[in-house]
Amino acid sequence: MTSNRPVAFVREKMIERTMKMLEKNNMTAYYAPTVADAQALVKQLVPKGASVACGGSMSLEEAGIMEILRSGDYTFFDRQGVTGDAVGDVLRKAFFADCYLTSCNAVTEQGELFNVDGNANRVAAMCFGPESVICVVGYNKIVPDLQAAQERLETIAAPANAVRLERKTPCTTTGRCENCHSPERICCTTVVHRQQRVAGRIKVILVGEELGY
Repeated sequence: MTSNRPVAFVREKMIERTMKMLEKNNMTAYYAPTVADAQALVKQLVPKGASVACGGSMSLEEAGIMEILRSGDYTFFDRQGVTGDAVGDVLRKAFFADCYLTSCNAVTEQGELFNVDGNANRVAAMCFGPESVICVVGYNKIVPDLQAAQERLETIAAPANAVRLERKTPCTTTGRCENCHSPERICCTTVVHRQQRVAGRIKVILVGEELGY
């Protein structure tokens, strides 16, 4: 453990810088050293009985947040097992949810949230609709700036998610974004959240563990 202290120090300072800038941009920032701490924060921030929705997210799965949403304590607009036209209905209900939970493709040390979507339902809900948006983000997604966020998307997030979703896109062969025109492309709409008008609507839980892609 002693040999990891310098790395832990650097990581904590990076998280501190990012939290400071998120707060400056009118987003509320929390630090959760472990996924267990993140789970406790989500339970604290989402009142029992609230209506909740979420974007597709490996981070939420790995952090155990999906289990919380499906616990029965909330009205969860869950798309698991939903098919056909009903999928669209569930996605639209998200705009009327009390709380929307998701992760981010990257968070910059400048306090910016960087996200790229295929259907844009996730970024749309983050922008408008739900009264509260909660982002659960592993420290591995913190980057210095938006250029690094784009590079992270192209070299890690996009190809990894395309493989997970079994998409027929060039990146599932090459392992990096090829800026394709495939009908199964998953990176179609890019949204950057900077300074927010409504203070505290967006809450970012930075987790001291790696989560997602």
